[in-house]
Amino acid sequence: MRYAASTTERGQQFVAEVRGGQLIPLDGITEIGTGTSTGELAAAPRLPKQAVPVNDRALLPIVPNPSKIICIGLNYRSHLIETGRDLAVYPVMFPKYASSLIGPYHDIVLPAESTQVDYEGELAVVIGTPGRRIAEADARRHVLGYTVANDITMRDYQYKTHQWMQGKAWDRSTPLGPYLVTPDEVDIDTATISTTLNGAQVQASDLSRLIFSIDRLICTISEFTQLVPGDVILTGTPSGVGYRRNPQRFLTPGDTVSVEVAGVGRISNTVRTSTD
Repeated sequence: MRYAASTTERGQQFVAEVRGGQLIPLDGITEIGTGTSTGELAAAPRLPKQAVPVNDRALLPIVPNPSKIICIGLNYRSHLIETGRDLAVYPVMFPKYASSLIGPYHDIVLPAESTQVDYEGELAVVIGTPGRRIAEADARRHVLGYTVANDITMRDYQYKTHQWMQGKAWDRSTPLGPYLVTPDEVDIDTATISTTLNGAQVQASDLSRLIFSIDRLICTISEFTQLVPGDVILTGTPSGVGYRRNPQRFLTPGDTVSVEVAGVGRISNTVRTSTD
């Protein structure tokens, strides 16, 4: 199944099953988050009489208020090679926050403080069943579904220190969506991922090329923290980021950057300057 998050004309949030171009609201579920287990999402009554066309509603981040967003760096060999780094034996991790998220088609606003805003197309994994110290063999049982993200990065801030958080966790910078796709709907381990900038492909790979698999990431993360429903894991980006190009290519006003994971969905965002 596919799910989306949106608001009614009165501004009330709702979660809907996406079916035949329609959003069919779920009764009693206003957002996917800490209270939304895999079973509850599947069992929620559908409200077909309240269905609206997908194109009639602006979509929100599919998980608007996750308790944790854990991001993985340097998780494709191609990206590792372009950075000149050695192969790691433990995944590189950093946090984002719920305040970092924007909808799948919302504008990416360039902050006045940064001149090196970069794109990073990624698959995101959403947790649906809580767990701590999850065995790698059991990891998929904890997955609610998959979605698409763009790990927008302020490179000039990222490299101010050896820690990356200040370049990664900017408010309202990270598109997430458009849908949550349940594991039975997609062969995620072989799905392709691509990023385009103004229609030209700048990143392309497939998820079989992850250095640390989805199962391994869930196992590793759950060693040090309890994973709960609604937690989001960004699994890393392939090569082709703007910072590593020659010449470098950063996002500028008027650009359109899109990320697609085959079988999961496509996000697309226009870049603009801040009006703050």
